[in-house]
This record gives sequence, C-alpha cells and structure tokens, in this order.
Amino acid sequence: MTALYQSDLSGLELLNRGKVRDIYAVDDETMLIVTTDRLSAFDVILPQPIPGKGEVLTRVSSFWFRRMEKLIPNHLTDIPLESVVTNDDERAQLGDRAIIVRRLEPLPVEAIVRGYIIGSGWKDYQKTGQVCGIDLPANLQLADKLPEAIYTPSTKAAMGAHDENVDFQHTVNLL
Repeated sequence: MTALYQSDLSGLELLNRGKVRDIYAVDDETMLIVTTDRLSAFDVILPQPIPGKGEVLTRVSSFWFRRMEKLIPNHLTDIPLESVVTNDDERAQLGDRAIIVRRLEPLPVEAIVRGYIIGSGWKDYQKTGQVCGIDLPANLQLADKLPEAIYTPSTKAAMGAHDENVDFQHTVNLL
C-alpha cells in the first residue's frame, strides 16, 4: 500500500492543509476532505507517513457519523467521489481517504479520550492533580494507566499553534 503524505488535486481549490487533512472547495455548498497518511504528534507533523492511516480514519469517522446521524445532524453527503474527482489517477491516489461533505461551521474542539496519563494531560496533572477539570488519583506517574478512560477535550488550534485542554462544559457550550 502506498502512503499519501499530501494530496494535490487539479481542478479543485485547496482551502486548507491541516496536520492530517487536506480540504478542497467543491462548490459553495460542499467541500472534499482528504485524510492523508501524515502523522501528527503533539502538534508536530512527522516526516514519515503511515500507509493506510487516512483510509482507516475516514472509514471510522464515516461509520460513527452515519451511526449517530439520527441523534445529531452532521456534514456527510451521498455525493460520489467520482463526480467530484474526475481524473482516474487522482481518484486512485485518494482511495478511501476522501469524502464530500456539506460546508458547515466547525466546532473548534478536539475530542480526546485518555486511558493513560501522558502528554498535555500529564502536564496539567502535575500542576493541578486534574485533567480538564477531572480529579485524578494522587501519585500517578508518567504514562500510568488511569482507573477508567476519561474524556479530555481540547481547543482545535490553528496550524502552528498548540491546542489547549478545556473542560467538559466547554464542549457542551459549543454544541
């Protein structure tokens, strides 16, 4: 399987190239999201992609969006990729990494579920004994397994900026 580090599609305007996703304008109502195989860790894009990662992320996201669409509307459409990316070689390059979605106002939040105390959660814990306002047991060590998985949302910062941990109520307020 060939890795796709960056998409370059003719005939579509590139709107944004994020840490993992490339977003193209289709028209005033829709856009094409390509989930690449780029790897981002701690807000840094690493030089080595993971082949197939974008396809897996797209399939998992699509599954959950479809599964939850009766509970909360989402951005998915039923527009086939071949109607937007007409070049056979470009379409083959994308594989199952691309979806056509409605243009909506994004919620600037990253939903993170943690099972271990590491990264920005570890930094918060060291300062406050909490992560995103959630009290944790005392004396945890770096990378310790948590008693149960916790939801620890963060802001969705612009490229080059760092996400910041926020509490659950912040997510509720956005919704």
